[in-house]
Amino acid sequence: MPMVKVELFPGRSPEKKAELAKAITEALDRIGGMTPAATTVIFVEIPSNDWFVAGEPFNICLSQAPIASRDAD
Repeated sequence: MPMVKVELFPGRSPEKKAELAKAITEALDRIGGMTPAATTVIFVEIPSNDWFVAGEPFNICLSQAPIASRDAD
């Protein structure tokens, strides 16, 4: 039974999370052969002030390097 934990910044709508969960579940089925009914996707929202990269607060890292997500705080 796969359990996928997605840690991200707050701000995605319930509809966007449902879309992401569906895409993750479908990918596990298509690529890994895992039964969708057995797949669990959990979203954990972490405020940017609780997120650190290389020991630095995320907002400092954000100003120094490009980030992949357009939805980041």
